[in-house]
Amino acid sequence: MIIGIPKEIMHDEARVACTPETVEKFVKDGFEVLVEKSAGDGALFCDDEYIQAGAKVIDNPQEIYDKAEIILKVKEPLFNEKLGKHEVDMMHKGQYLITFIHPASPVNHEMVKNLSAKGVTAITLDGIPRISRAQNLDALTSMSTCAGYKGILMAANHLTRFLPQMFTAVGKIEPAKVMVIGVGVAGLQALATAKRLGAITYAADIRPMAAENAGSLGAKVTDTGVPAELAVGEGGYALRLPDDVLVVERENLKETIQEMDIVFCSALIPGKVAPIIITEEMVKGMKRGSVIVDISIDQGGNCELTPKGGIETKHGVTIMGVKNIPGELPTSSTWMFSNNMYNLVKYLVKDGKIELDRSDEVVAKSLVCIDGELVHAGAREAMGL
Repeated sequence: MIIGIPKEIMHDEARVACTPETVEKFVKDGFEVLVEKSAGDGALFCDDEYIQAGAKVIDNPQEIYDKAEIILKVKEPLFNEKLGKHEVDMMHKGQYLITFIHPASPVNHEMVKNLSAKGVTAITLDGIPRISRAQNLDALTSMSTCAGYKGILMAANHLTRFLPQMFTAVGKIEPAKVMVIGVGVAGLQALATAKRLGAITYAADIRPMAAENAGSLGAKVTDTGVPAELAVGEGGYALRLPDDVLVVERENLKETIQEMDIVFCSALIPGKVAPIIITEEMVKGMKRGSVIVDISIDQGGNCELTPKGGIETKHGVTIMGVKNIPGELPTSSTWMFSNNMYNLVKYLVKDGKIELDRSDEVVAKSLVCIDGELVHAGAREAMGL
């Protein structure tokens, strides 16, 4: 089988789907690998390294899409301004696409419908379940680790004050306060990073176990007021809350949020649109100069005002909706991501061809479209299908 690795075209995206190390593994396994010229430059992997690993470096991305049976990408298909065409339009029927698609996010609905119409079989990495046998396939966990670490560093860079307590010749400066909403992999890493930088940390999560984990890292846990039976679903993931319960959660978090210097948002519901936890009215009550980092933006965002893919100041608060924070740490994140991709392809390929067992939880939860049909449950729900 032929694997194609296009260069990522999202603005400022420096990651690439495979490193020379994983390309070499694929080649040894019998795959042919086509890599777009300069695809790895942003992560400091050069074309010569890919060639030495056994890949063919191709200048024209359309040639890669034409020849490859499997396309491995980091981000969802986008419009290629240089070529004047959308990446979906470069694909063909029967082709496999493996990448982060976030199919439930409204901004991706048209693209997902077009993928289905093309006859592409698409697998979204954000759908890989967090179960023991899928740990080494789970790129979302890997990228969440990167986003938690780098997201706090980026917030600190936009903050106009020190994070740690400072003793100076003119007096003491109190430490900044950082709150993490949604204490999964990214949230725990964000808490640990903020604490290492000297901030006072706070946390909130509707899941009791997640809140307990945050407390074990020294965070002050704010009670959301959400009953556990409404909060925790299969595999320990958060459930979508009824609207009236979500209102209660917002009210319980409001006072603490408005005391914070940094609020890190990472509350997600697998395969569905992220819940709005911070409303515009709550932002209006926050301190001038405070920062919100909303890494849930790929699934719509946890803050009502989060700009999609950018950074804006609203009501005196800097709100960060950067969509590719792991791309700001490209060498480490690419190394992690590429190993997840290698393991996933190995998991799906049997006797030289991809076999999708739709009774398998990994396949069932990550499959977006197949044979011209949109099958992803979260996307169908979000689209009202």
